[in-house]
Amino acid sequence: MRIDILSLFPGYFKGPFDESIIGQARKKGLLDIHLVNIRDYTVDRHHRVDDRPYGGGPGMVMMAEPIIKALESVATPQARIIYASPQGKPLNASKCRELAAYAHLVILCGHYEGIDERVLESGVVHEEISIGDYVLTNGCLPAIVIIDAVVRFIPGILGHAQAANQDSFSQEASSEDSFEHPMLDCPHYTRPEVYAGKAVPAVLISGNHQKIKEWRHAAALANTKLKRPDLLHTEDC
Repeated sequence: MRIDILSLFPGYFKGPFDESIIGQARKKGLLDIHLVNIRDYTVDRHHRVDDRPYGGGPGMVMMAEPIIKALESVATPQARIIYASPQGKPLNASKCRELAAYAHLVILCGHYEGIDERVLESGVVHEEISIGDYVLTNGCLPAIVIIDAVVRFIPGILGHAQAANQDSFSQEASSEDSFEHPMLDCPHYTRPEVYAGKAVPAVLISGNHQKIKEWRHAAALANTKLKRPDLLHTEDC
Protein backbone atom coordinates (compact mmCIF):
# COMPACT_ATOMS: atom_id res chain seq x y z
CA MET A 1 0.00 0.00 0.00
CA ARG A 2 1.14 3.54 -0.78
CA ILE A 3 0.25 6.25 1.75
CA ASP A 4 0.71 9.97 1.17
CA ILE A 5 0.40 12.29 4.18
CA LEU A 6 -0.17 15.99 3.52
CA SER A 7 0.64 18.35 6.38
CA LEU A 8 2.45 21.56 7.30
CA PHE A 9 4.86 19.71 9.57
CA PRO A 10 6.23 16.56 7.87
CA GLY A 11 8.90 16.35 10.56
CA TYR A 12 6.13 15.37 13.01
CA PHE A 13 6.10 11.90 11.46
CA LYS A 14 9.77 11.10 11.93
CA GLY A 15 9.92 8.21 14.35
CA PRO A 16 6.46 6.59 14.53
CA PHE A 17 6.76 5.01 11.08
CA ASP A 18 10.37 3.87 11.57
CA GLU A 19 9.78 1.61 14.56
CA SER A 20 7.97 -1.59 15.46
CA ILE A 21 5.50 -3.27 13.09
CA ILE A 22 5.13 -0.34 10.68
CA GLY A 23 8.89 0.06 10.43
CA GLN A 24 9.29 -3.62 9.60
CA ALA A 25 6.48 -3.45 7.04
CA ARG A 26 8.23 -0.58 5.28
CA LYS A 27 11.49 -2.50 5.18
CA LYS A 28 9.67 -5.47 3.65
CA GLY A 29 8.10 -3.26 0.99
CA LEU A 30 4.54 -3.78 2.22
CA LEU A 31 4.12 -0.07 2.98
CA ASP A 32 5.34 2.93 1.03
CA ILE A 33 4.81 6.10 3.09
CA HIS A 34 5.44 9.56 1.61
CA LEU A 35 5.34 12.92 3.41
CA VAL A 36 4.12 15.97 1.49
CA ASN A 37 4.67 19.52 2.76
CA ILE A 38 1.67 21.64 1.80
CA ARG A 39 3.88 24.74 1.97
CA ASP A 40 5.64 23.54 -1.18
CA TYR A 41 2.44 24.28 -3.12
CA THR A 42 1.99 27.89 -2.08
CA VAL A 43 2.04 30.63 -4.70
CA ASP A 44 3.76 33.49 -2.84
CA ARG A 45 7.37 33.93 -1.82
CA HIS A 46 6.50 33.78 1.87
CA HIS A 47 4.94 30.30 1.47
CA ARG A 48 1.79 31.44 3.21
CA VAL A 49 -0.72 28.67 3.82
CA ASP A 50 -3.24 30.32 6.14
CA ASP A 51 -5.21 33.54 6.62
CA ARG A 52 -7.79 35.09 8.92
CA PRO A 53 -11.34 33.71 8.71
CA TYR A 54 -13.99 35.74 6.92
CA GLY A 55 -16.58 36.90 9.41
CA GLY A 56 -14.01 37.27 12.15
CA GLY A 57 -13.21 34.96 15.01
CA PRO A 58 -10.09 33.50 16.62
CA GLY A 59 -7.37 31.56 14.87
CA MET A 60 -6.34 31.10 11.27
CA VAL A 61 -7.77 28.99 8.43
CA MET A 62 -5.71 26.96 5.94
CA MET A 63 -6.10 28.31 2.41
CA ALA A 64 -7.77 26.21 -0.28
CA GLU A 65 -5.35 26.63 -3.19
CA PRO A 66 -2.17 25.08 -1.73
CA ILE A 67 -4.18 22.21 -0.24
CA ILE A 68 -5.90 21.37 -3.52
CA LYS A 69 -2.64 21.66 -5.47
CA ALA A 70 -0.92 19.34 -3.00
CA LEU A 71 -3.75 16.82 -3.20
CA GLU A 72 -3.74 16.92 -6.99
CA SER A 73 0.00 16.28 -7.01
CA VAL A 74 -0.40 12.87 -5.35
CA ALA A 75 -3.91 11.79 -6.37
CA THR A 76 -4.23 8.66 -8.50
CA PRO A 77 -7.32 6.87 -9.87
CA GLN A 78 -6.85 4.26 -7.11
CA ALA A 79 -6.43 6.74 -4.27
CA ARG A 80 -8.83 7.13 -1.36
CA ILE A 81 -8.43 10.68 -0.05
CA ILE A 82 -9.19 11.24 3.63
CA TYR A 83 -9.36 14.40 5.70
CA ALA A 84 -8.52 13.74 9.35
CA SER A 85 -11.19 15.86 11.03
CA PRO A 86 -13.07 15.87 14.37
CA GLN A 87 -16.21 16.44 12.27
CA GLY A 88 -15.77 13.16 10.38
CA LYS A 89 -17.33 9.77 10.91
CA PRO A 90 -15.81 7.87 13.84
CA LEU A 91 -12.97 5.49 13.02
CA ASN A 92 -13.79 1.86 13.82
CA ALA A 93 -12.56 -1.62 12.93
CA SER A 94 -14.98 -1.96 10.04
CA LYS A 95 -13.73 1.28 8.44
CA CYS A 96 -10.11 0.21 8.99
CA ARG A 97 -10.75 -3.09 7.24
CA GLU A 98 -12.41 -1.24 4.37
CA LEU A 99 -9.53 1.22 3.95
CA ALA A 100 -6.94 -1.57 4.08
CA ALA A 101 -8.30 -2.85 0.77
CA TYR A 102 -7.18 0.28 -1.08
CA ALA A 103 -3.84 0.31 -2.87
CA HIS A 104 -3.36 4.02 -2.21
CA LEU A 105 -4.44 6.21 0.71
CA VAL A 106 -3.98 9.97 0.91
CA ILE A 107 -4.46 11.62 4.31
CA LEU A 108 -4.86 15.37 4.66
CA CYS A 109 -3.96 16.83 8.05
CA GLY A 110 -5.73 19.96 9.21
CA HIS A 111 -4.02 22.68 11.23
CA TYR A 112 -5.08 25.81 13.12
CA GLU A 113 -8.87 26.30 12.89
CA GLY A 114 -9.13 23.86 9.98
CA ILE A 115 -9.28 24.15 6.20
CA ASP A 116 -11.19 26.41 3.83
CA GLU A 117 -14.54 24.69 3.28
CA ARG A 118 -14.11 25.00 -0.47
CA VAL A 119 -11.57 22.17 -0.34
CA LEU A 120 -14.36 19.84 0.75
CA GLU A 121 -16.87 21.42 -1.62
CA SER A 122 -14.52 20.71 -4.54
CA GLY A 123 -15.08 16.99 -4.11
CA VAL A 124 -11.37 16.16 -4.08
CA VAL A 125 -11.70 14.68 -0.56
CA HIS A 126 -13.63 11.41 -0.44
CA GLU A 127 -14.39 11.30 3.28
CA GLU A 128 -13.68 12.84 6.68
CA ILE A 129 -12.62 10.56 9.53
CA SER A 130 -12.50 11.34 13.25
CA ILE A 131 -10.59 9.43 15.93
CA GLY A 132 -12.81 10.78 18.71
CA ASP A 133 -15.04 13.55 19.99
CA TYR A 134 -12.24 15.93 20.93
CA VAL A 135 -9.93 18.39 19.19
CA LEU A 136 -6.15 18.13 18.97
CA THR A 137 -3.60 20.81 18.09
CA ASN A 138 -3.32 19.44 14.54
CA GLY A 139 -4.24 16.50 12.32
CA CYS A 140 -0.85 14.78 12.38
CA LEU A 141 -1.54 12.52 15.35
CA PRO A 142 -4.96 11.43 13.98
CA ALA A 143 -3.21 10.56 10.70
CA ILE A 144 -0.76 8.35 12.60
CA VAL A 145 -3.63 6.67 14.47
CA ILE A 146 -5.59 6.06 11.26
CA ILE A 147 -2.58 4.56 9.50
CA ASP A 148 -1.58 2.37 12.44
CA ALA A 149 -5.15 1.05 12.79
CA VAL A 150 -5.60 0.45 9.06
CA VAL A 151 -2.34 -1.27 8.15
CA ARG A 152 -2.94 -4.06 10.69
CA PHE A 153 -5.54 -5.42 8.27
CA ILE A 154 -3.12 -5.58 5.34
CA PRO A 155 -2.03 -9.18 4.71
CA GLY A 156 1.53 -9.80 5.84
CA ILE A 157 1.78 -6.84 8.22
CA LEU A 158 1.13 -8.84 11.40
CA GLY A 159 2.83 -12.10 12.24
CA HIS A 160 -0.39 -14.13 12.21
CA ALA A 161 -2.94 -13.84 9.42
CA GLN A 162 -5.91 -13.77 11.83
CA ALA A 163 -4.38 -11.58 14.54
CA ALA A 164 -6.18 -8.37 13.56
CA ASN A 165 -9.55 -10.11 13.21
CA GLN A 166 -9.44 -11.46 16.76
CA ASP A 167 -8.65 -8.21 18.54
CA SER A 168 -11.13 -6.07 20.45
CA PHE A 169 -13.80 -4.51 18.22
CA SER A 170 -12.69 -6.67 15.26
CA GLN A 171 -14.27 -10.00 16.11
CA GLU A 172 -17.07 -11.05 13.80
CA ALA A 173 -20.04 -12.50 15.62
CA SER A 174 -20.53 -16.18 14.92
CA SER A 175 -23.82 -17.82 13.95
CA GLU A 176 -24.50 -19.12 17.46
CA ASP A 177 -24.28 -15.65 19.00
CA SER A 178 -27.51 -14.03 20.12
CA PHE A 179 -26.10 -10.59 19.26
CA GLU A 180 -24.57 -9.08 16.15
CA HIS A 181 -22.06 -6.61 17.54
CA PRO A 182 -18.28 -7.14 17.80
CA MET A 183 -16.87 -7.85 21.22
CA LEU A 184 -13.80 -6.99 23.24
CA ASP A 185 -10.99 -9.50 23.15
CA CYS A 186 -10.71 -12.27 25.75
CA PRO A 187 -8.05 -12.17 28.51
CA HIS A 188 -4.58 -13.43 27.57
CA TYR A 189 -1.92 -15.22 29.64
CA THR A 190 1.69 -16.29 29.16
CA ARG A 191 4.46 -17.91 31.22
CA PRO A 192 4.91 -18.50 34.11
CA GLU A 193 1.91 -20.75 34.71
CA VAL A 194 1.55 -19.39 38.26
CA TYR A 195 2.41 -15.78 39.17
CA ALA A 196 1.84 -14.15 42.57
CA GLY A 197 -0.37 -17.06 43.53
CA LYS A 198 -2.60 -16.66 40.47
CA ALA A 199 -2.74 -19.56 38.02
CA VAL A 200 -3.52 -19.53 34.33
CA PRO A 201 -7.05 -20.90 33.71
CA ALA A 202 -6.71 -24.68 33.45
CA VAL A 203 -8.57 -24.90 30.16
CA LEU A 204 -5.84 -22.91 28.39
CA ILE A 205 -3.25 -25.57 29.17
CA SER A 206 -5.56 -28.52 28.62
CA GLY A 207 -4.68 -29.00 24.96
CA ASN A 208 -8.40 -29.24 24.11
CA HIS A 209 -8.70 -26.70 21.31
CA GLN A 210 -12.50 -26.82 21.16
CA LYS A 211 -12.76 -26.15 24.90
CA ILE A 212 -10.21 -23.35 24.57
CA LYS A 213 -12.23 -21.79 21.76
CA GLU A 214 -15.42 -21.99 23.82
CA TRP A 215 -13.68 -20.51 26.88
CA ARG A 216 -12.26 -17.61 24.87
CA HIS A 217 -15.65 -16.83 23.37
CA ALA A 218 -17.36 -16.90 26.77
CA ALA A 219 -14.58 -14.84 28.34
CA ALA A 220 -14.76 -12.25 25.56
CA LEU A 221 -18.51 -11.93 26.04
CA ALA A 222 -18.10 -11.57 29.82
CA ASN A 223 -15.34 -9.01 29.31
CA THR A 224 -17.56 -7.00 26.97
CA LYS A 225 -20.55 -7.10 29.32
CA LEU A 226 -18.34 -5.89 32.17
CA LYS A 227 -16.36 -3.16 30.42
CA ARG A 228 -18.38 -2.13 27.36
CA PRO A 229 -21.99 -3.31 27.66
CA ASP A 230 -22.93 -0.59 25.17
CA LEU A 231 -21.45 -2.75 22.41
CA LEU A 232 -24.12 -5.39 22.94
CA HIS A 233 -27.88 -5.34 22.47
CA THR A 234 -29.42 -4.43 25.83
CA GLU A 235 -31.80 -7.36 25.75
CA ASP A 236 -28.88 -9.76 25.24
CA CYS A 237 -26.84 -8.58 28.22
